[in-house]
Amino acid sequence: MKKLLEQFLTHLSLEAGYSSNTIESYRLDLERYLKFLREKKVDSIEKITEEDIAGMIDLLIKLGLQPSSIARNMTSIRSFHKFLVWEGISDANPAGALESPRLWRKLPSVLDFEEMEKLLSIPSEEKHLGIRDKAILEFLYATGVRISELISTKRKDLLPEVELVRVIGKGQKERIIPIGAVALQAIEKYLKESRPKLANENSRDFLFLNHRGKSFSRMGLWKILRKYVVQAGIKKKVSPHTIRHSFATHLLDRGADIRAVQEMLGHADISTTQIYTHLNRDYLKQEHLHFHPRSRMKI
Repeated sequence: MKKLLEQFLTHLSLEAGYSSNTIESYRLDLERYLKFLREKKVDSIEKITEEDIAGMIDLLIKLGLQPSSIARNMTSIRSFHKFLVWEGISDANPAGALESPRLWRKLPSVLDFEEMEKLLSIPSEEKHLGIRDKAILEFLYATGVRISELISTKRKDLLPEVELVRVIGKGQKERIIPIGAVALQAIEKYLKESRPKLANENSRDFLFLNHRGKSFSRMGLWKILRKYVVQAGIKKKVSPHTIRHSFATHLLDRGADIRAVQEMLGHADISTTQIYTHLNRDYLKQEHLHFHPRSRMKI
């Protein structure tokens, strides 16, 4: 079964185009699954039953995993068995009929508009690194991209004449995102005044460069963001993904169509985008209070 696992992981890399981080998550989940099967003396794919997989879920619960982690493990197991059926290695998918534990989605932390404005105003444009950092923050907020997508963005992906940027997301899926005039102005200043001072033979065509002239690491970007969060006096726990959440929330609060926001975020399922519609409950209450004919008691 170990060889089958390696075949599956190769499929995810070469045919499905999954990132190395995603593939590593599948590997860890499925190695634990195969270890569980070995301990149960299940030595063949054809011998695996629904009861075996249910037992795996029970084990994950006993280990204290969060529902989201259990659901991810189940996705890995289902995908593995689907692959085996598609390849003709197995006749049936014993994981097909099992449901993942119901998830209570945790609402993401967001910055309100005033906090976002404050954060964007902090980088000093008197130095070339401040110019770069300003461009990074404006880019993140203007597009709502994931940090991995920002890191991999090339100069050729920027289409300033039509105010768009090309982004390569999960599974190597391409999408086109509008980018506003304010962010473009910050990026153009960075390209003119800052990037030439950072670029070297290792820079290739990456849009944003670290102080060594290379593409950023996740940790490098996190440190930059954290510095400005502290300087802005923001007490919330803020990560690059917080800006993505803020981007989506602010768009929806101002009347953007949820399907458009889904496309900009690169969500395959609109239910993932709908979480942002639950964030501003006070706004919904005020709307109801103002517009519903029976929201107030008349005396």
